[in-house]
Amino acid sequence: QVQLVESGGGVVQPGGSLRLTCTASISDFSTYAFEWYRGVSGTQRQWLASIVSDGRTTYEDFMRGRTSISRDNAKNSVYLQIDKLKPEDTGVYYCCAERLRGDDQEKYWGQGTQVIVSS
Repeated sequence: QVQLVESGGGVVQPGGSLRLTCTASISDFSTYAFEWYRGVSGTQRQWLASIVSDGRTTYEDFMRGRTSISRDNAKNSVYLQIDKLKPEDTGVYYCCAERLRGDDQEKYWGQGTQVIVSS
C-alpha cells in the first residue's frame, strides 16, 4: 500500500511563512523523486518544485528565491518551505512521488493540503 499525506496548510497572512510536509508510506523512500504541485483549476495542477533522490532540487521560476524543498529520508518526509506568502499562493498543495525503473514508471499522489493567504 502506497500513501502520501500532506499537512501543514492553513490560513496565513500575506508576508508570512508556511512549511508543508509530505509523509509517505512507501517502500524504498530514498529512491523516489518528490514534487510539489498546486491546484489551479478543475483537475489542473501547476508544478512548483522537485527534489530527486540525491538531493538536487529544481523550482518553478516564480517560486525561486522564496521557496525551499527538502527531504528527510529517515522520516520518510518531504518539505516545502514557502516564505513571503502572497494571496496568489492560495490553493491546494499536492505531493507527488515518482520513480523510473527501466520501462516502468511509478507516480503517486497525496490528497492535498489547503493554503489560504489572506489578511
